[in-house]
Amino acid sequence: MAAESNRLTGKANNSRRAGSTVREYSAGGIVVDCIDDRPAQAAVIGRPSRHGQMMWSLPKGHIELGESLQQAAVREIAEETGITGTVLAALGRTRYWFRAGDRLVHKTVHHYLLQYHQGALSTDDHEVAEVAWVPLDELPQWLHFRDERRLIATASELIALVRTSGSAALPPLPPNHIRRHPQTHLRGGRSHTGGGQPAT
Repeated sequence: MAAESNRLTGKANNSRRAGSTVREYSAGGIVVDCIDDRPAQAAVIGRPSRHGQMMWSLPKGHIELGESLQQAAVREIAEETGITGTVLAALGRTRYWFRAGDRLVHKTVHHYLLQYHQGALSTDDHEVAEVAWVPLDELPQWLHFRDERRLIATASELIALVRTSGSAALPPLPPNHIRRHPQTHLRGGRSHTGGGQPAT
């Protein structure tokens, strides 16, 4: 049920010929406040663009050395939103390219569906300008990146499955790999965390 989205533009493919190509991995996802019969809300973060526009996206970030994908997702969501969640299922992966000096970075982000556990929304993370709970059915109008918007349908399907058949009906989580090597490109100690394709 988990989806995978790829964004390999012709421009990026051509750029790979100049300079080295490195791979980076991040984790995050959609954390919802409930999975019962009440309308679910998801936590999103906002960062201003260079043009002053607020860009809303899913919380996510780099995987630290010795950390698993799911641990990274829980930690990054907590750091960027102030709340902790419990991983329920995998939503899929998004992939995109960006430039870092003379390097072309291929980023893979592992996304999960999480249920809220504790905490309150906050903007303590210096990289986050705003945090909000958004009704899940309104999330497509909020998220800036198309790659992330594609994950909403999968999250809705999984929540509906829990409501009708219980959490035992969720598909098993994929292998929870541990990061054995440091990331190659970091900004101020944290990886570049752009979300994917921008809205059009």
